[in-house]
Amino acid sequence: MPSPDGPADDEARVGAVFSALADPTRRAVLRAVADQGAATATDVGLAVGVTRQAAAKHLDQLAAAGLVVDERAGRERRWRVTPQPMADAAAWLTATGTAWDARLARLVAAAAAGPAPDGGRVPPVP
Repeated sequence: MPSPDGPADDEARVGAVFSALADPTRRAVLRAVADQGAATATDVGLAVGVTRQAAAKHLDQLAAAGLVVDERAGRERRWRVTPQPMADAAAWLTATGTAWDARLARLVAAAAAGPAPDGGRVPPVP
């Protein structure tokens, strides 16, 4: 979903998602929350094999990227996944892949056409 603040904000949001998902434990934490629907840091820690404190720190990082949100119920914080940031990252990957596919197709076509009449120079691929 495009940001009303423009492409730079979109890039920052997608970058935050990729940064958060760069850590394998954090990916496991996200997966555990998704599998459980809503989970406490204790639940996540048990599922992933880390302490409650470590799970809480990973959940905070995921929350900073918008991938999870917490809801307080008394003294307990229950975390759940928010799908939109992941959808935004998937859309970025699709758009980037499509752009590269087009560039590579033009490169293949240029290579198949043989040397250019100007001495073999192939024009740069935009």
